[in-house]
Amino acid sequence: MDDTNVADVIHLLEKELNAWELPIVSALSEGKESPFLILISTVLSSRTKDEVTAKATEKLASMAASVEDMLKLSEEEIAQAIYPVGFYRTKARTILQICRDLVDRFDSNVPDTIDQLLTLKGVGRKTANLVLALAFNKEGLCVDTHVHRISNRLGYVRTKTPKETEFALRNKLPREYWAECNTLMVAVGRHICVPISPFCSRCPVAHYCKRVNVTRSR
Repeated sequence: MDDTNVADVIHLLEKELNAWELPIVSALSEGKESPFLILISTVLSSRTKDEVTAKATEKLASMAASVEDMLKLSEEEIAQAIYPVGFYRTKARTILQICRDLVDRFDSNVPDTIDQLLTLKGVGRKTANLVLALAFNKEGLCVDTHVHRISNRLGYVRTKTPKETEFALRNKLPREYWAECNTLMVAVGRHICVPISPFCSRCPVAHYCKRVNVTRSR
């Protein structure tokens, strides 16, 4: 893939998206959930399967859908609600600290700038960009392992880490595609462009892919 066919690749992936299950955080944004619940869901999703994140988010949201209600829960109550997400006890502490920060520094509102989001405990660039894009419709460019892997496989960038990929894409990828980039690539990364032996034979954008470092495929 190069700059001349980015639009074609995005269009083809958009057409296939209806056949794939949306990542949980993207699904929340489709349902117009609050920025707070989208932020909490992104925190829960780290190192956790999507179906587990979805159940944990739904259960926790039924108990506390606002910052103030979350602070009424104990760390143990939150931990039990989100189990078995990865590092559930650590995430329970993180959620409470985030809520305290939101009350103390942001009038109980989720901030809508990347610099402010990055000041919250447990929020890195991936989470901050995802919240910007999905909760506020701003130009967040969320790069996780899927976006990093697929962008390099396509031959669109040549980078070694997700952080390098984010800044490379910021320089190359048209801004109009930033917000949906993560949703599209996570979906294709889970169903077709998997880490080992990807399903190149049924990839909708195989014609544009340079298959960088792909030694075996199906």
